[in-house]
Amino acid sequence: MLKIRRGGYIFIIWVGDHSPRHVHVYRDGRLVVKWDLDNKKPMIGNATRQILGLIAELESEGLI
Repeated sequence: MLKIRRGGYIFIIWVGDHSPRHVHVYRDGRLVVKWDLDNKKPMIGNATRQILGLIAELESEGLI
């Protein structure tokens, strides 16, 4: 499991999790969005512009 805190959110990826490749985004202990990294769309919930920016940042840094 990879857990990253950034911008008031917690981004979690489980290594070996089911396809498509995705990240779970939490705030205050609640799931905000489960984001499909391969298809760039939400699987559950809604992503704000801030969350999308943070996901793009993490991807560009090679963290997710």
